[in-house]
Amino acid sequence: MSQPDISGTRRSIYDLIDDRENGKPEALDALITAWQGIQELDSNDPNSFFVIGGYHGEPFRGAGTTDGQTWWGGYCEHGTVLFPTWHRAYLHRLETALQTIPGCESVMQPFWDECDPRARQGGLPSVFTDPTYRFADDRTIPNPLKSYTLPVAIEDLVTNEVPGKCSEYSKPKDYSTVRYPLSGLVGNATDLAATQAHNALYPDDTQNTKDLNEMVVKWLTAVPYQAGSSSPPSTQGYDYYKFLQTLQAPTYTLFSNTTSQNAWNATHPNGPVYFALENPHNNMHVAIGGIDIPGYSRSLLPGANGDMGENDTAALDPIFYFHHCFIDYVFWTWQRRNGGTQWFDIDPADQGAIATPPNAQAPAGRSQNEQLSMDSPLNPFRTGVGPAARAITSRDVVDIGNLGYQFGPGSLDEYANPNTPIPPFPTGSVVQVSGINRGAIAGSFVIAAHAEIDGKTQLIGFEAVLSRWHVAGCANCQLHLESQAAFPVPEHLHETLAQAGPRDETTITASVHTRGGLQGGVSIPTAPHVLGANTPFKVQLHR
Repeated sequence: MSQPDISGTRRSIYDLIDDRENGKPEALDALITAWQGIQELDSNDPNSFFVIGGYHGEPFRGAGTTDGQTWWGGYCEHGTVLFPTWHRAYLHRLETALQTIPGCESVMQPFWDECDPRARQGGLPSVFTDPTYRFADDRTIPNPLKSYTLPVAIEDLVTNEVPGKCSEYSKPKDYSTVRYPLSGLVGNATDLAATQAHNALYPDDTQNTKDLNEMVVKWLTAVPYQAGSSSPPSTQGYDYYKFLQTLQAPTYTLFSNTTSQNAWNATHPNGPVYFALENPHNNMHVAIGGIDIPGYSRSLLPGANGDMGENDTAALDPIFYFHHCFIDYVFWTWQRRNGGTQWFDIDPADQGAIATPPNAQAPAGRSQNEQLSMDSPLNPFRTGVGPAARAITSRDVVDIGNLGYQFGPGSLDEYANPNTPIPPFPTGSVVQVSGINRGAIAGSFVIAAHAEIDGKTQLIGFEAVLSRWHVAGCANCQLHLESQAAFPVPEHLHETLAQAGPRDETTITASVHTRGGLQGGVSIPTAPHVLGANTPFKVQLHR
């Protein structure tokens, strides 16, 4: 197969689709060939999708193979300063595997541009959802970007998470990954029966794709209540606005992860509120996995447990890599805007610079409370061969040119210029939600805040937390599994809150929405620093 001249450039998947529609299908054909190739490799081949897809979560290894209390059996870094750099190394490993397929030596992994207007209008490009792919020579194959079928079984051996119930993420041979509105929990007889009953309700793949795209569009276009404000959330969507705001982070440490973000926002209660890259990243995971936005749009199809929605299985869905390639694009945009293309550093005193921050378990290859730095190994990725081989570190992946790629045009390119202004996030009153015990929640979830406005409950902020189906363990462990969120209050409410007294009526409500439904709702008076009483979490209003 002849190759197009795309060597070294990661392009938007929309550009490859446009090329195909304009009579130049070579780039997309080569990409599909490469993806089909790594999925068909033997499961023991180091370049196989089974091996590479398994680096993120299942199948577990190390202490996390059986002990889910303290250890995470995957290699992925979430909630630490290594989140952007580990996933950059991960994508590079995937891309290298794609290039081992004969005829695909020049294939580069594209990004799905989630800030492109076409994403907000139509959801996922059809190349991710069509059941088949037709090449230029009229050959038709099952679409390798729609799902992945396991060549061998995955056995979840963690048995101490939920008494009397184990193997949540076991998958049989020939299991194919699923997305909203379907469920993929088949690890034990109880889950399998529930999943079969649920999936039987949705046998129409065409309708399922429509439902999936509707969910994705809802997440990409949802806006908090702004009372007619012309700020970016009103026109672009909250996710777009959050991605822009990540570029404002003054340091790599604050930009990199939600642990650092939460620590900053908690210690700067009067703002400005900062969003880490990991924050909007989480939203698309749960959108494709099947969690709705609380109080904004109600799903008619409860019970979905798509693979992208949980850390354990997310990387077994091919779309994971197109999503994370966009996250890497945003990362590079932050580097260009902030002068970090050759070097940035990690604040060793930050909570996110510890391998086991409050909202995480130590991943495979890490020790408890390990100090993270630019020289920490990005397990299991290696550079070099033979005696010269060593672990890749964040230092190695700062400059993407050293990894042999650059990015083609993307929706945020103008903001790579530090002189291009980014609309500031509203300043003033901030709702702080803390004390959420992630260990007591099944799967990923959403933290939300609402306000009573003109007699109606209006959404003023929401934040997805990408988690595991079970994070249960010893009571002491659960004390260190806290999730937090910070939501700026809509501008038009600032004056109302400023004039309110400590005995005024409740105006703000915070809640946690899980796959199992609402976990408590905490209403607070307008007086500052009022904690929710007898609730599973705490809420404070700072003004």
